[in-house]
Amino acid sequence: MQVLQMQMEVRADPAEVGRARKWARSRLAGSGIGVDEPLAETLILLISELVTNAVVHTGCPAVLRMLFPDVGPAGAAECCAGTVRVEVADISSRPPRRRRAEGDDTGGRGLELVDGLADRWGWQPEGNGKRIWCEVDRGAASWVGAFEAPRAVTNRA
Repeated sequence: MQVLQMQMEVRADPAEVGRARKWARSRLAGSGIGVDEPLAETLILLISELVTNAVVHTGCPAVLRMLFPDVGPAGAAECCAGTVRVEVADISSRPPRRRRAEGDDTGGRGLELVDGLADRWGWQPEGNGKRIWCEVDRGAASWVGAFEAPRAVTNRA
C-alpha cells in the first residue's frame, strides 16, 4: 500500500502551533478524512501537542509530518481504513519527558493527552535530534509493515 506523506517546517515560535493546526486541517480533506469527523479533531489535538512540545520545550525549529494511506484509483474510500501517523522531528537531542500536572497547573499534560488519544506513540533519535511520533488506527484494516518500525522508546502496545 502506498503512503501519502505531507510535511511542513515549523519555526521555533509558539505562534507556529496555530499555523500547524490550520495547515493540518487544510490537508485532511485530500486524505479522505473530513474536517468534521472525530478523527480529524483527534489528529489536530495530537498535532497541537507534539508541535507545542517541540517549539516550547526545545526552542528549536521542527518538521511536522502526516502520513496517510495514498488516495489511489478507488478514491477516498481506499483511505478510510488503516493507520494515520503524525511525526514531529526537531534538532534537540533532549528526549521527551512526561510530567504529571497537578490541579490548576497550566502545563504538563501534553504527553498524557498523546498517550490517551493515540493508539501508539514513541520517540527515536534522528541524526543530532529526535523524532516523536504517534499513530491512530482508522477502520478495520491494518497496515502491517507500512511504517518503519520504531527504534527507540515505544509507549503503548
